[in-house]
Amino acid sequence: MIRKLVWRARRLLSGTLRKWFNFLPRESRFAVYRNFVDCDPAPDERLVLKIAETQEELEACFTLLHDAYVGSKFMRPDPSGMRVTIYHALPTTTTLCAKYDGEVVGTLSLIRESVLGFPLQRIFDLTALREKKGNIAEVSALAIDRRFRRTGGTILFPLMKFMYEYCTTFFDTRHLVIAVNPGHIEMYESLLFFKRLTQNVVENYDFVNGAPAVGATLDLTTAQEIFRKHYSSKPPKRNLYAFFTEVKLPNIHLPPRRFFTTNDPVLTPELLDYFFNVRTSVFSQLSDRKKCLLHTIYDLPAYRDVLPAISEDTQDDTGRRRHRRFSVRCPARFSIRESDGTENKVDLEVVQLSRYGFQAHALKTVPINVWGEMRIQLGPSEVSRIKVAASRGSETGVYGFRMGEPDLIWRKFVNALYRGSTQADLEDATRFMTDR
Repeated sequence: MIRKLVWRARRLLSGTLRKWFNFLPRESRFAVYRNFVDCDPAPDERLVLKIAETQEELEACFTLLHDAYVGSKFMRPDPSGMRVTIYHALPTTTTLCAKYDGEVVGTLSLIRESVLGFPLQRIFDLTALREKKGNIAEVSALAIDRRFRRTGGTILFPLMKFMYEYCTTFFDTRHLVIAVNPGHIEMYESLLFFKRLTQNVVENYDFVNGAPAVGATLDLTTAQEIFRKHYSSKPPKRNLYAFFTEVKLPNIHLPPRRFFTTNDPVLTPELLDYFFNVRTSVFSQLSDRKKCLLHTIYDLPAYRDVLPAISEDTQDDTGRRRHRRFSVRCPARFSIRESDGTENKVDLEVVQLSRYGFQAHALKTVPINVWGEMRIQLGPSEVSRIKVAASRGSETGVYGFRMGEPDLIWRKFVNALYRGSTQADLEDATRFMTDR
């Protein structure tokens, strides 16, 4: 009896304090939130942060997400006990996980734009954001194990740091977007300085079982300076600026990369079949258009039998490209011999490539239809030298290049991109070599 009275008193006091807190001015509330940051610069060594890549890790992430969403009424219980969406099937989506003593206790997914777009674009207009420079990724499917939700930021902040580090160094992402419950938006605004896409609350978001949602975005190129302004004078466990930008956590295991690609696909045909056909019915429930688009994304023979069947009369060529293109971030230097014998050199960054050419960003003007040598750093130890000429340019400094005969390194790399199914295949790129 006494215990019940104490519990009711605490609940009443908590509710009263929360009401008074909501009367504070917005900036005062945000300052209070920032004083509750708890980011340990030396987390327990039993915590490991990595990309979910095995069947066991992915299943644990999807199960944790399912239980969290069901508990919050963001979805109805699924017979599989997992929350799996079509966006998890894309090679441009990366699922991060936090493991404690070998058990998955936290997860989030980063969804970079593809032919299927983003979940939140159903209800929020991203036109203005797309007009800005840089790639966009949606932060989605965040869940923390119930046992760690009341331990401050033991799991949450290391997972957020992992997300920040992965996006800024590996995932080629400038803009993050989120769609969250209105009750959680102030955490993202006050701690991470997300800005709302619109002040309106969407009252019915079908992606989360009709719950209300608020959309927001964060520009990662300006975030560092904002973090410095608000956190740099705080003690280590409150200093998110140092935690995100200066502290090196040995707990974070970034994926090894032989080449400077920007995606880390992990879904083999077997994993794709297991999660989207066997355990769930995600593939069978897709519209005909999405089924067709999925075939354009996974256009390798090894995937054909596990993808949802499409009939010839329903095939949709909308959005298809004759040649696949791949996202990369490869530093390069273009050298041209001038008529007077001097050599003109232009530094670039190759950002997209196919079998027959590539696109690159340049800060200086590149002459059109002038042949020269391009030295491209494809990876830490892989350098390609190719005769190329710029075939077109834009006002934003993006140039398209056509190639002469590619060298062995380039052919090895591109063949692995076309014929491999996961990021791990690039580690053994030579096995995809052909005579062509």
